[in-house]
Amino acid sequence: VQLQASGGGLVQAGGSLRLSCADSRRTSSNNGVGWFRQGPEKEREFVAGINWRGGEATYSDSVKGRFTISRDRVKNTVYLQMTNLKPDDTAVYYCAVARRPYMSTDAREIAYWGQGTLVTVSS
Repeated sequence: VQLQASGGGLVQAGGSLRLSCADSRRTSSNNGVGWFRQGPEKEREFVAGINWRGGEATYSDSVKGRFTISRDRVKNTVYLQMTNLKPDDTAVYYCAVARRPYMSTDAREIAYWGQGTLVTVSS
């Protein structure tokens, strides 16, 4: 699996960004996919995940209602639409492929990681 994440950048609080993660080797088709993030001096944490069919989505409480995850199974790409961004959302965001058809919130259940993309939200 080769996961290429993109879309990070600098945005003001209240702004929006859309992250993308392309799976160039098409091996995540039957797995859950999602996003984790790691802020400055923080542990990596789950952000959002979606199952292999692209139906059921889960979110951390801190982003629920502001972020939306989706996947395009034809393009083998997963997206994270982020709105109403806050300075606390500043982090490196990693796309991830789960070991199972459904996404896990536990980083130990991740089979593959993307390289990360930096999101910086200024106040």
